[in-house]
Amino acid sequence: MTAAEALVAATARLRAAGVDDPARDARVLLAHAARIEAARVTLIAPEELREDIEDRFFQLIALRSIRVPVSHLLGEREFYGRRFKVSGEVLDPRTETETLIEAALALPFARVLDLGVGSGCILVTLLAERQAATGVGTDISEAACLQASANAVLHRVEDRADILRSDWFDAVSGQFDLIVSNPPYISRAEMDDLAPEVREHEPVEALTDGGDGLGAYRRIAAGAGAALASGGQLMVEIGPSQGQAVSTLLQAAGLTALRVIPDLDGRDRVVCACAP
Repeated sequence: MTAAEALVAATARLRAAGVDDPARDARVLLAHAARIEAARVTLIAPEELREDIEDRFFQLIALRSIRVPVSHLLGEREFYGRRFKVSGEVLDPRTETETLIEAALALPFARVLDLGVGSGCILVTLLAERQAATGVGTDISEAACLQASANAVLHRVEDRADILRSDWFDAVSGQFDLIVSNPPYISRAEMDDLAPEVREHEPVEALTDGGDGLGAYRRIAAGAGAALASGGQLMVEIGPSQGQAVSTLLQAAGLTALRVIPDLDGRDRVVCACAP
């Protein structure tokens, strides 16, 4: 079987499985199976695949057909121009979260706290972009802490990043001039509407609080005042319909200068607040 024939067969199988962009995923997975850059797949199209590459490719296609995310099959995902190691133990980095990164980098900060650090993509990116900054990342999941620590090493910020196993603020001490978080904000009622890649293959505790989707924001609002330095900033990612509700929670906790930032699609994505 040539590479071109394999791609046609794989694309048809993924399309039948309901995968959104089957041709793209087939190309990416063939490149991974052949251990080449994705841009070179076109060049090898007329060539016959080695048996080991063909076997590896169709094993990957079989897994993708049952909606295992491409990032889990590759073991990594790109975020803000860097590749982060990921697994089923952490939430996949998403393009929408880069809205939070851009907003944070527009501010001066020297010490940052990332609540629910997950893969570490937010904390590691901020430290990599702001060379003089130091930070703390917390997560209740030990597996997530290990993943974040590995990504901190991968991007050479481990000496400036302290990863703690903690239930939100419980193990945190001191104050920060920036607190960031992408907490679980999907309500229990919305879980059934998620794509199978998300619902079945990402950690439930990173997706939902099991209630109305605002539970994490209540915890963050309750602890932010003590953990923020005077004039410090809090930035949290939200679901598109949560801007008003989250702003109200933060304002009730004594934070000021509330504003909601949209993502590139124009949907509410980040709520910012300031400590008095």
